[in-house]
Amino acid sequence: MTFVYILKCKDDTLYTGYTTDLNRRLKEHNSKIGSKYTRSRTPVKLMYFETFKTKSQAMKREIEIKKFSRKEKFAIISKFDKRNLLEYKVGD
Repeated sequence: MTFVYILKCKDDTLYTGYTTDLNRRLKEHNSKIGSKYTRSRTPVKLMYFETFKTKSQAMKREIEIKKFSRKEKFAIISKFDKRNLLEYKVGD
C-alpha cells in the first residue's frame, strides 16, 4: 500500500508527498530528515491522506494534488474524515 499525504507545516504552508510507510515518513519529517522543504518548517501535522495499491497510482495522484491551489487542497482536507488520522501517530 502506498499513501499520498498532505502535511501542514509550522509556517502554515502545505506539503504533499507519497510514501509506503506513513508513520515512518511523519517521524522523518518531524526529525528534520524528511524532505528539504519540511526540514525548516517543523513540526508538521498530518492533515490528509489517501491510499493506493501501487506506487504509480500514488505518484499520479500526488502530481494532481500538487497542482491544486491552496484553496482546493483545503477543500479536500475539509472533506476528509479526521477519524482516519487516529490510526497514525500524528501529534499536534
